[in-house]
Amino acid sequence: MASWTDKYWWSKDALRLHFRDYAGRDDRPPILCLPGLTRNARDFEPVADRLAGEWRLICPDLRGRGESAYAKDSMTYAPLVYLQDIEALIAELGLTRLILFGTSLGGILTMLMGATGAERIAGALLNDIGPQLEPAGLARIRTYVGKQSNWPTWGHAARAIAVNNRHVHPDYELAEWIAMAKRLCRLTRAGRIMFDYDMKIAEPFRLPGGEAGVDLWPAFDTLKNAPMTVVRGELSDILSDSGAIKMTMRRGDIDYVTVPRTGHVPTLGEPASVAAVDRLLARAIA
Repeated sequence: MASWTDKYWWSKDALRLHFRDYAGRDDRPPILCLPGLTRNARDFEPVADRLAGEWRLICPDLRGRGESAYAKDSMTYAPLVYLQDIEALIAELGLTRLILFGTSLGGILTMLMGATGAERIAGALLNDIGPQLEPAGLARIRTYVGKQSNWPTWGHAARAIAVNNRHVHPDYELAEWIAMAKRLCRLTRAGRIMFDYDMKIAEPFRLPGGEAGVDLWPAFDTLKNAPMTVVRGELSDILSDSGAIKMTMRRGDIDYVTVPRTGHVPTLGEPASVAAVDRLLARAIA
């Protein structure tokens, strides 16, 4: 497993937020990895294990996740506030050029970041997300987000997660489910395994328009000059094939990749994802 340094920054509303900083070459733009709704910095471990050293990876925990502080006001668990937090991190680190990897919610933030400074973006990867979100997938997410569970062992947690996510990774074995559980969950002081996020993130998400809050097509268009890769799980119910094709028709130079027998979301460790990541990185520094 690649090594990293735990670092912190402050939000405008005085929350102490955490990120993993994986060291890499100074002559390449760093990769900012933005996780999904219930995910955290650990979600990019498969990517970091492969790329760290050659590339610097910055993997934040959004507010209310992982080692970042929980918000006092649950209505700040919204994309535009997450965007402010990420912009504060970029300013703190003095980053003027970067590559964005955005998974699900992180991909929404990637698109929104184009509107606040597209010229600094050397490349963008949208992982199973686009401007057109499928209602069926959003409805499914609303059925489970914000519902805490706990288990006595990692094996129990893995089996429970497998029951609810078998459609996402139909070929996973127990070891892979345990690895996923360790990225999604934490061990409490009481010795129980629990999801590693504030259950209150569900409150604004369940409101109308809570998944994004804005029309994402104009935000998507702001990234027109950056090399872009769209990775879609073949079984995804969030990004449809027709939605992804609409993105490629909007701009013809998108590298659109489908990950077989995978739903929402790919880990970016699959062979098709790995090849797509490498192509994007080559384009970003060409």
